[in-house]
Amino acid sequence: MASGAFSGVGTLFRRWNGSSWANIAEVTSISGPTMTRETIDVTSLDTTGGYREFIGGFRDGGTVQLSMNFTAATYGIMKGDFEDDTDLTKNYEILLKDPAGDYSLEFAGVVTECPIEVTADDKVTSTVTIKVSGEVTEGSGSGSG
Repeated sequence: MASGAFSGVGTLFRRWNGSSWANIAEVTSISGPTMTRETIDVTSLDTTGGYREFIGGFRDGGTVQLSMNFTAATYGIMKGDFEDDTDLTKNYEILLKDPAGDYSLEFAGVVTECPIEVTADDKVTSTVTIKVSGEVTEGSGSGSG
């Protein structure tokens, strides 16, 4: 019986350009979204059993990090998103090519880091960080921004 696991090869990172999803080229790895949820301590004096009690608080979509081979075109898109003061959040999508059917995570986000890494003995790269704003939604990769 197959495990259902699949390779990340073919995964796309895409950005909504106002009318369609545009691929961000040369992405070598994606980390995130690193979703978390706060907890609220509701322990009271009449709590029994000696354990603190909690309820869920606000959720945070976390961050997404893209490690990329540097290309001027791709870096220019991400730096443009970083520099944009009029449209602060952009819509992004991680599209997984699952053999059982495409699966996507879509989110609005703000580019917060856009560094370039240059070393003498390796390729030039960039690791872009995007702060997720709001909910991360699941889909089939066919949605619109």
